[in-house]
Amino acid sequence: MTAHSSTGPAPATRVLAAAGAGLLAAGAGTLGWAVLGERRRFQLRQETVRVLPPGARPLRILHVSDLHTVPGQEAKKRFVHSLAALRPDLVLDTGDNLSHMSALPYLLEILDPLFAFPGVYVPGSNCYFAPQPKNPTRYLWRSTAGETRDEAPRLPTEQMHRSFDERGWTGLVNRARRIEVAGTVIDFSGVDDPHLHYDRHPGFPRGHNEPAHVRIGVAHAPYLRTLDRFAADGADVVFAGHTHGGQVCLPGGRALVSNCDLDPAICKGLIDHRGVPVNISQGLGESRFAPVRLFCPPQAVLVTLTD
Repeated sequence: MTAHSSTGPAPATRVLAAAGAGLLAAGAGTLGWAVLGERRRFQLRQETVRVLPPGARPLRILHVSDLHTVPGQEAKKRFVHSLAALRPDLVLDTGDNLSHMSALPYLLEILDPLFAFPGVYVPGSNCYFAPQPKNPTRYLWRSTAGETRDEAPRLPTEQMHRSFDERGWTGLVNRARRIEVAGTVIDFSGVDDPHLHYDRHPGFPRGHNEPAHVRIGVAHAPYLRTLDRFAADGADVVFAGHTHGGQVCLPGGRALVSNCDLDPAICKGLIDHRGVPVNISQGLGESRFAPVRLFCPPQAVLVTLTD
């Protein structure tokens, strides 16, 4: 009998090794796209919402949210600058503007062309506290709803809001205001960040002889209690951000978590809550410690209010 020796793996082992290598390559490719590709694939979503009285002129609102600015994000700056060509009637910023302690000057550079238009804003948690290192894969299994950040470094919130005010935007931090924009009288009700439990609903403006053309609720995080309160107060439409659209999604864009108590299946886009349309932005950025997006590109939203 002749003995035979082999220096390579058995056929089944070779198949398994090849399959494993293929999975690793696919995983590496997906991760590379999530880090380097998807998060720079900026988009503009457009929606039409019929909430104005008959005969009213359409009102075009540019909704930006969750920029999570880090100095040097030139692709993001170019995209935001390009949005000025839309000539919106109003810019609405729903917070989480910063992701770096030194990012405020760069944030103002990014937003500079949009300050040419009337604007309103509310803050998010990353307008108050700097992000902390975290496992980016947490988006695969859990929400961070209700987390506190008392020990995180404080961001220059007051300076940022003062800069916005000096450039003509109006803060809606637990505040109700009536503003006329392009002939449309808008009653705003805005709250501080619900994610941090800073929200104190002011209701809508009172004491005016004539009703507004439209009532708009504005918040960073679309918690159910927040949406419920806006609906109870009589909002015609609500704007929010915070969820990043899930940030890491399944193919087709199905979110795994919402980062609040809203069902992940409805954590982005134009949804209905108790008969009130709610526009939830996927946001234009992500924390610098979780720099990934998958099947969920960054976006701004142009919402046209019509009769």
